[in-house]
Amino acid sequence: MHTHLLPEKLPNFGDKFGYGDFIHLDHHRPGFARMMKGDAFFREIERNCWDPVIRIEEYAQFNTPLQIVCTIPVMFSYWAKPADCLHLSMFLNDHLAGVVDDYPEHYLALGTIPMQDTDLAIQELERIKALGFPGIQIGSNVNQLNLSEPQFFPIFEACQALDLAVLIHPWEMMGEADMKKYWLPWLVGMPAETSRAVCSLIFGGVMERLPKLRFCFAHAGGSFLPTIGRVQHGFDCRPDLVAVDNALPPRHYLGKFWVDSATHDPALLRYVLETAGEDKVCLGSDYPFPLGDLEIGASIEKMNLPESTVEKIFYKNTLAWLHGA
Repeated sequence: MHTHLLPEKLPNFGDKFGYGDFIHLDHHRPGFARMMKGDAFFREIERNCWDPVIRIEEYAQFNTPLQIVCTIPVMFSYWAKPADCLHLSMFLNDHLAGVVDDYPEHYLALGTIPMQDTDLAIQELERIKALGFPGIQIGSNVNQLNLSEPQFFPIFEACQALDLAVLIHPWEMMGEADMKKYWLPWLVGMPAETSRAVCSLIFGGVMERLPKLRFCFAHAGGSFLPTIGRVQHGFDCRPDLVAVDNALPPRHYLGKFWVDSATHDPALLRYVLETAGEDKVCLGSDYPFPLGDLEIGASIEKMNLPESTVEKIFYKNTLAWLHGA
């Protein structure tokens, strides 16, 4: 499932546009680069974050010939001026299209769009469809606006009309500024962000109004599935606060969206399979980052699951989410 890929060379968009902490790369030593957010160090990446040949070789060690690649969420740049974000999105999407063209047996790509501008987002969606991409990746919120906000609905409508799948990845974690220590934005904020996205799309009626739109949520849906009892109870006991835009209960939507398998916990993965349904769990890796499941599928093979379930996780469910792409 989703893995992250950048171009080896990124323009300095901050210099180009004259503002903003856009990501650029500092290739400070062979095989490594610093991702710089403006003047601030963000993270160090290795060659496998941009070299498609190395990635094919590394994936082959785990009998995985095909990767679904998308950009790193920090590249979304929803904070930027819309036209500049469109320019950046087009650059990233064109790069991914080139990788797919060069290695069609090994790569499928998910595009990125300027979510902060409805018209420009739809414009790029149409180009993404023309590029042959099966879907897009978006963030769990857009400048702290929930995905249920009315301005985003036409974008989701266009995704359904264009038959594009939607991967939702947590980013710009709520409360990040208040919990910098101990890597808490990644360990606590990301699971909460994904649940925020699921709940917003359910309670806002987006899933109900667009039943053919195929959502997949990264990291096994974050904290949504483990807290579905609490979410459902909240819907039941305070419908005046929760059931204001959609009268259908959250449990109704179990089995109607996909999640990936990246749990790092076999017991939790069994629960996810039971709760989301074994037809709705795709192989997740989050490669090449440390929080990912980098021994792709190895832990699943040790779980003594039925072979039919393993086949669904390893490829059949992903193909269903992407509509056989």
